Amino acid sequence: MRLFGLAGRSLKHSFSQDYFTRRFADEGITDCEYRLFEVPEAKEICLLFQRYPELVGLNVTIPYKKDVIPFLDKLDQSASETGAVNTIVRRASGELWGYNTDITGFEKTLRPLITPQTDKALVLGTGGASAAVCYVLRKVGVRANRVGRTAGQQELTYSGLNESIIAAHKLIINTTPVGQYPDMDFAPDIPYEAITQEHVLIDLVYNPQETLFLRHGRQAGALTENGLSMLYSQADAAWQIWSGK
Repeated sequence: MRLFGLAGRSLKHSFSQDYFTRRFADEGITDCEYRLFEVPEAKEICLLFQRYPELVGLNVTIPYKKDVIPFLDKLDQSASETGAVNTIVRRASGELWGYNTDITGFEKTLRPLITPQTDKALVLGTGGASAAVCYVLRKVGVRANRVGRTAGQQELTYSGLNESIIAAHKLIINTTPVGQYPDMDFAPDIPYEAITQEHVLIDLVYNPQETLFLRHGRQAGALTENGLSMLYSQADAAWQIWSGK
């Protein structure tokens, strides 16, 4: 039996196990299993490969996409350039290789939503998912400004956001877990009163399907999209790596 899974700190929100279990059943794959692994720190992720000799690959989620890198043997170009890993595969040599399939997932989500007005984006969050999002935005020619809780180089803070900044950035992407199940009554702290029909709001959260962040956008007439299609696309890309296809 080949084992795959998702590793993160809290996985109550995750659809990944259901997705891969259904996929294995639909494709008649009987020698594979997908599990959830909640771990207290990043180094525990690689220890899972020692604990489970049958473990072939892992998806990695918040908050370990950056922190897991020092424990891996090699990175592919996408992971190296973003400084974030969301997919690990154990090679035949035993080496652990890191990849970033969030890039593939987000690009497929983003491209149909780009408009002439979305030439500047606010990226809420500064973690591993944010790194993949900014990578894709650069690729498609959208200028990105990240928003964090504390000031950093070329970064905005939530407390520093105002209506004029929101007005100037017609694309707003939430890469944080704020609003994710089970804490669904929360949303990133931005001036929602400045959202207009010209805005596009994307939330990488997919559970619930409409977060409070997206609801604010929809009520203002903005185009909104959750993270479900990104989840499936990055999962498909991870499976291609694990299966060698």
